[in-house]
Amino acid sequence: MAFDRRELAAVFVGGALGAVSRAAFETLAAPDPGRWPWPTFVVNIAGAFLLGYFTTRLLERLPLSSYRRPLLGTGLCGGLTTFSTMQVETISMIEHGHYGLAVAYTTVSITAGLIAVYTATMLVRRVRVGKR
Repeated sequence: MAFDRRELAAVFVGGALGAVSRAAFETLAAPDPGRWPWPTFVVNIAGAFLLGYFTTRLLERLPLSSYRRPLLGTGLCGGLTTFSTMQVETISMIEHGHYGLAVAYTTVSITAGLIAVYTATMLVRRVRVGKR
């Protein structure tokens, strides 16, 4: 099976930009299992919003492109968001006896992420497409 090197490059560039952005944001607060992990929460919700926006816009509003989705969706949003860090933070909360915080963090993260995707999708769809 052949692969497109330009598509791979788009994923790499987008992923690098997303990961660097997340890492820069994550340096704002050291993890504490007794507190809400705001940096991870914010990047995950922002990433969910961006994924909803990019996916809807690219599929429904812009001409087909081989590289926009890999760059923005797979790369940027994939590098920006971090489900694995959310899991590690949740396990740490549980290990330190912060059960309510762990349940709240997991529930709110998933719910807010779904709301962010839905909101972004609806915002893109509300914009009228001009006649050509």
